[in-house]
Amino acid sequence: MLSRIMKSVDQNVAALLESTLSGKELSVDEAETLLTVEGADFHALCWAADEARREDVGDDVTYVVCRNLNFTNICYVGCSFCGFARHKHQADAYVQPMEVILEKCTEAVDRGATEICMQGGIHPQKDHNDYRDLVLNIKKEFPDLHLHAFSPEEIDWGHRKSDMTLVDYLRWLQDAGVGTLPGTAAEILDDEVRSILSPRKLKTARWVEIIEAAHSIGLRTTSTVMYGHIESPRHLAAHMGLLRDIQKRTGGFTEFVPLGFIHELNELYNVLGSRPGPGLYEDIRIVAVARLFLRPHIKNIQVSWVKMGHKLGQMALGSGANDFGGTLMEESISRESGSQFGENTSPEDFRRLIREIGRVPVERSTLYGTVQRFDDPALDPKPSAANEESPGQADIPLDLVS
Repeated sequence: MLSRIMKSVDQNVAALLESTLSGKELSVDEAETLLTVEGADFHALCWAADEARREDVGDDVTYVVCRNLNFTNICYVGCSFCGFARHKHQADAYVQPMEVILEKCTEAVDRGATEICMQGGIHPQKDHNDYRDLVLNIKKEFPDLHLHAFSPEEIDWGHRKSDMTLVDYLRWLQDAGVGTLPGTAAEILDDEVRSILSPRKLKTARWVEIIEAAHSIGLRTTSTVMYGHIESPRHLAAHMGLLRDIQKRTGGFTEFVPLGFIHELNELYNVLGSRPGPGLYEDIRIVAVARLFLRPHIKNIQVSWVKMGHKLGQMALGSGANDFGGTLMEESISRESGSQFGENTSPEDFRRLIREIGRVPVERSTLYGTVQRFDDPALDPKPSAANEESPGQADIPLDLVS
């Protein structure tokens, strides 16, 4: 039976997979080909990506104990895929007072967080000083808390409000206590696509400029892509090609995070008629191709459980991914677009989910240092009732996920 399955794999696909497992770098054209495979070719892709993952990073599955903190939802950029932004006169618009922000940080630390991931809307009345003051106030109270803060879009806004060079502005934030930047606001790094997704957002060249400037001063960043809307496999392959080129020049990316488009509550789907987010094959293919295409330059491929759910996330961890993301504790941006997979995954649940697929749970820092290994399952604390998933979350049938 196995030999029959292997005979069903397209010879060109098999040759690509064999080539990349032997250490040859995939081209953008080859990545595009792999982003379209189905049937036996799809299963061969997943197997090859899992083999590459094992060679690259072993059997550890990492996660970080962190809290998302969105300090304002007021934003006038007008991205068509966003359900989070509000105008200032809307009833549910907010700017979090500093005392609330510090309370959230206190709660996060009490729950074991080592990281705050802090982003917000582009508030027209906020400037560079407001961003820095946020950081200074948090670091004053929590000097050991890692601040993973401000997307390239926020960096662009703050920089344009200042009279500094870009590098000086980034160093000014770094000196205040910013530890790393989220590599969000990337979506698809193609300006024709961006003109539909977010016509008033920063362009591809500016995103690259900000990321490379951050890397030049030792400020590391994540890298992301948003897929499942109006993009083609060619756009995804070229996007990953650009990220790989940056990484070769700078070495500054800590990880790659594919983010599936959440379609329910935004203009891109309901008005502009995009696809309704990715299906199961798309979710797994992008993870598998990312592992093969980005190796050995970006070793950490992260699952977004908020986008995929836990069970599909486990499948992705068997198809090239090695990181389960963060606990988050609260999550507004995906939720406001219609995500139904919750806002918190406890460390206990991460360890259980990782054990279920026969891998070793490792709590990590933002920069992928080891905080704690959990080699012995007998020492795992049991999840509390408050941390257990609600019915239908972790056990959602795969045919419904897609």
